[in-house]
Amino acid sequence: MLSKDVVSPYKNQQEVSPVSMQTREPIRELENWLSAQIIGQGKLVNRLLIALLCDGHILVEGAPGLAKTKAIKILAQGIEGDFHRIQFTPDLLPSDITGTEIYRAQEGTFEFQRGPIFHNLILADEINRAPAKVQSALLEGMGERQVSFGRNTFPLPPLFLVMATQNPIEQEGTYPLPEAQLDRFLMHVNIDYPDAASERSILQLVRNEAKSGGGAERLIPPRITQESIFAARQEILNIHMAPVVEDYIVQLVMATRTPEAFGDDLANWLDYGASPRGTISLDLCARANAFLLGKDYVSPDDVQAVAHDVLRHRIIVSFEAEAMGVDADQVLDALLQRVAAA
Repeated sequence: MLSKDVVSPYKNQQEVSPVSMQTREPIRELENWLSAQIIGQGKLVNRLLIALLCDGHILVEGAPGLAKTKAIKILAQGIEGDFHRIQFTPDLLPSDITGTEIYRAQEGTFEFQRGPIFHNLILADEINRAPAKVQSALLEGMGERQVSFGRNTFPLPPLFLVMATQNPIEQEGTYPLPEAQLDRFLMHVNIDYPDAASERSILQLVRNEAKSGGGAERLIPPRITQESIFAARQEILNIHMAPVVEDYIVQLVMATRTPEAFGDDLANWLDYGASPRGTISLDLCARANAFLLGKDYVSPDDVQAVAHDVLRHRIIVSFEAEAMGVDADQVLDALLQRVAAA
């Protein structure tokens, strides 16, 4: 967090008031709770909170056993809301997600039985294991915030977050998400193994839980109300963003569409740039990052902190780049170096 004595050129000293402690404190409590339960995955914790504060969805890619499932389960314990896990498999049907009609013989009518998508927090585990029709059923709910069945439309809860996971190791028998569907996710987060110190802490935590019969899991979670989350979302929208920072966001996204202006190598590496959803998501995530740091304004550092996770899945690298071993993260590294921040 920046010192209060530092005068930032991105802060409007006359119009901006400090981030409300009343709004910030529940989120800080939730952040501390998650960090204490999920060891060695600070980035995942941060990105989950950003997705929650931005009213978006998150795609997490990482090897098995990296606490992806546990992270969202612990998040569900810490807020006012319910959680459901959907294990995606090749034989899954769309109705297994959205729900289906059940015939009531006594009344002689059909009644819609709501599926697991109507919960507040959804874990779509190994989303690329299910065929496209099932993926579309979930992504329609994510985008439209409603489920249509027959002639009826059923709204999803106001607090609704999907965390989908992918396993990068095994790709046999999978159905990769098309780029247009990937664009529905606010962020695509890659996570890696914890370091040695974190691994030791995990070992000790699991051992202590086993000794106490799972006592650590019975620690009282904060149970943040949905009203507190909605208030934090409004606070984020009111965080000051200087015009130069807004221009920086636009220039970054435009650079993905016109890479030839930033070098022949980038022009050869990029086939397609980010959509307007990328601009909107970059704005929201930068604001949420500033909020989590306790700042009342957005700086280019906040934009750069989330740029990879926001844009990674929204750009398409060329076959030439893939042949050279250049991935989306390396392309974004080059863009961030060449697009000047104000």
